[in-house]
Amino acid sequence: MKAEILSIGDEILIGQILNTNSVWMAQQLNLIGINVNYMATISDNEEAIIKAFKDAEERADIVLITGGLGPTRDDITKTTIAKYFNVPLVIDEDVLSDVSSFFTKRGRALTQLNKDQALVPKGCTVIRNRNGTAPGMWLKKGDTVFVSMPGVPYEMKPIMEDFVFPELKKLFKLPFIYHKTVLTHGLGESFLAEKIEKWEDGLVLKNIKLAYLPQPGIVRLRLSASGTESVAILKKNVEEEINNLKTYIEEYIYGYEEYGQEQPSLEKIVSDLLRLNGKTVSVAESCTGGYVSSLFTAIPGSSEIFKGGIVPYTNEAKHNLLEVNEYVFKEYGAVSEQCVIALAEGVIKKLKSNYSIAISGVAGPSGGTPEKPVGFVWVAVSNGKITETKSFQFGEHRGRNIIMTANAAINLLRKFILNNQ
Repeated sequence: MKAEILSIGDEILIGQILNTNSVWMAQQLNLIGINVNYMATISDNEEAIIKAFKDAEERADIVLITGGLGPTRDDITKTTIAKYFNVPLVIDEDVLSDVSSFFTKRGRALTQLNKDQALVPKGCTVIRNRNGTAPGMWLKKGDTVFVSMPGVPYEMKPIMEDFVFPELKKLFKLPFIYHKTVLTHGLGESFLAEKIEKWEDGLVLKNIKLAYLPQPGIVRLRLSASGTESVAILKKNVEEEINNLKTYIEEYIYGYEEYGQEQPSLEKIVSDLLRLNGKTVSVAESCTGGYVSSLFTAIPGSSEIFKGGIVPYTNEAKHNLLEVNEYVFKEYGAVSEQCVIALAEGVIKKLKSNYSIAISGVAGPSGGTPEKPVGFVWVAVSNGKITETKSFQFGEHRGRNIIMTANAAINLLRKFILNNQ
């Protein structure tokens, strides 16, 4: 079963708004066993829209269209659909009633432009919109189903959930699909691929596909299984392969992601671990400039686990705020194991937390030396009694270095907590 998603609107093409509709629709379609083979964003231009419709009809069984159904002149999707299907636009009395009620409840006059929202291509199945004035429209040409919906997410999603998904399930015999993603940190994509090559070769026997999804410092491994068996069987097969994967890279796995749900971040995983154990953390971060602290405090309820952060960016601040001995700077430098140990032990004492993270490094683009080039970072984690350190060498991009340092530091704390509970 092949689906295509078409988003119509110049506002998307010029980058004025994000196209979140396509991402959500693709996820939801996949969960019910429909593969999305093509996505496109089309300008508010009749010729471009008709060409997109023709191309989609040749490629797909289902074409889902969002956008261009408003009451203004630039919204031409409805008239273009009528032209493509060679039918007139006619008033749908139920939609007209819905539109009238919509404006009456808000104490606003019903204009002709508003009334025109009730115009629909003759012969289409009208999908009433309980959250707005533009109805959805279900049409068929040859063997291809076309569904046009408003581009406003809170109008489109109920139409999909209440009408489109149930109808698609009735019309088509859909396979079962199951995805699960393994979250890893500490190995680049190519090194990870080399390490799990033998395991990956065996996935074909279970009809499981593997996708690599890299981001700074993290690689997500998505396992996908599909078939006519029950979801329970597919899930069992995927879980068995994940257990096998652990024999290759268990030390690099920090979590798992269920498809269609929010990806659990490292900071959320560590926050949950701290909350579970009734513990707290504080942070002393130099080259990351407060970024680690912002990750923790972005999580609702973070005051339960986060005592605070100090950003001692200069040597003077490190000395005055966290009592780093000036001897450390003279003998070893600010970017050193000795410095982050002092920072970690200083902040845990000052803010009275159970654990701490300390970071010092060369974020770039300048400031590097042959001994400590741009991207070189020291991280320490401590519980006040035991302090562990690790150095990292990242790249030359300042923003990327900050993100990778934060991920590395939080993951180091995760491992430290698990090993020193």
